[in-house]
Amino acid sequence: MRAGFPDFRLGKVLATSFTGTLSERHGVPVERIPTPRRLIDWLTVSGLAVDSCTTAQLDLARELRESIHAAATAAAVQDALPASAVHVINDCSAQGRAAAILTAEGKRRWRLSSASCVEDALSVIAADAISIIAGERDGKLALCASPTCRAAFFDASRSRTRRWCDMNTCGNRQKKARFHANQRRNPGSAE
Repeated sequence: MRAGFPDFRLGKVLATSFTGTLSERHGVPVERIPTPRRLIDWLTVSGLAVDSCTTAQLDLARELRESIHAAATAAAVQDALPASAVHVINDCSAQGRAAAILTAEGKRRWRLSSASCVEDALSVIAADAISIIAGERDGKLALCASPTCRAAFFDASRSRTRRWCDMNTCGNRQKKARFHANQRRNPGSAE
């Protein structure tokens, strides 16, 4: 990762990992793709390598990210999907010319129409968002229980009862807060 930038929070679901490039939405927001170069870095670690990115493409990526977040949040709480978010997701999905390819190891990879086409990469992310929001994958959309985060995430756990977008950040932070609150109430309980 590039020095001076917060680490990426990568999950197993492309679309919700992409929305995680802006975290702590209800606290002090942390922007993880503040520059076009940083978007290139995120796309690369997500298997969608591109050669270049303009400021306009970064703006489009952020608009897609926020649209996915809005639609996924609405789906998680069973509200109507925001029409503007649906429009952006559909437009981004239709703009790209990416193709799924099978590797010799039996894995799926994405081939973009050209190595520098951010719109192709965004179309893959939009298509992934469509599949989870439409309920085509085994799992469910949920919202992080952290009051400062509230990120939409895709819960594919067996019980579908996951509470945190990321156990190593939000979950751990909440468990520590509960522990310290209990220690203040019962100072001798740790002995």
